[in-house]
Amino acid sequence: MNNIEQEHKSGFISIIGRPNVGKSTFLNRVIGQKIAIMSDKPQTTRNKVQGVLTTDDAQYIFIDTPGIHKPKHKLGDFMMKVAQNTLKEVDVVLFMVNAEEGYGRGEEFILEKFQSIRTPVFLVINKIDKIHPDKLMTIIESYKEKYEFSEIIPISALEGNNVETLLAQIKKYIPEGPQYYPADQVTDHPERFIVSELIREKALHLTREEIPHSLAVVIDKMESRDDKEIVNVMATIIVERDSQKGIVIGKQGKMLKEIGQRARLDIENLLGSKVFLELWVKVQKDWRNKMSQLRDFGFRDDEY
Repeated sequence: MNNIEQEHKSGFISIIGRPNVGKSTFLNRVIGQKIAIMSDKPQTTRNKVQGVLTTDDAQYIFIDTPGIHKPKHKLGDFMMKVAQNTLKEVDVVLFMVNAEEGYGRGEEFILEKFQSIRTPVFLVINKIDKIHPDKLMTIIESYKEKYEFSEIIPISALEGNNVETLLAQIKKYIPEGPQYYPADQVTDHPERFIVSELIREKALHLTREEIPHSLAVVIDKMESRDDKEIVNVMATIIVERDSQKGIVIGKQGKMLKEIGQRARLDIENLLGSKVFLELWVKVQKDWRNKMSQLRDFGFRDDEY
């Protein structure tokens, strides 16, 4: 009889890169459900989103950081601090780049941050489904000259290409350790946070260029009805100007209704039950530069 126990590994993996390279898409692909919001607008992710993937012999805890960029306000400062601090806390860093975009000052800025860490850094070239295969080797060679990466792995987070290969390589670098989270837990964020993010995603998507990142969502109330079959959610969408409030509400309330309808479907998938969603819109002028309001909206500077 074999009494040797199977080795169990567990580790923390940071996903870092310029805004809009596909970090949230990758995280949702790995976890198997939506826990990080996706948008074609840069700097969509504001908090560290921890996604948990548990297999028979390993647990991967992914941290999707805000895209690194030059801060323009206190919210931007917060997002940058979150991204940079994770580099020192994890077992592996995934530096994700967009195969469609060339090397620029953003990538150079991030690579400078790696000079002071000893953490293994993987170069993950995402969106390879968007380029000709001949171009890939050129991209790889150009990055090899700039930093000594532990691994270089091309993937398509959207299509799933090479994602399993990436996970297998990560497993080689993470240490032996316990299972930190239950096997069925996919994130360390409470449901209220995910619900607020799903609403924010729909608002960003539907308003497009009309509403920038001056938009936050606060869950005012979230509770099951007595029959337990329906969850009541009351949420407030925060904007910075009266004109933005008008855009989010829309003519005869059509935009707000559409945001609510789309968000409700995702929330029902998340919670596994019917949802009654009620949305309000409120103006909080210049909230992104006021620390007290940032804390009210969940951006806790003291946690990082």
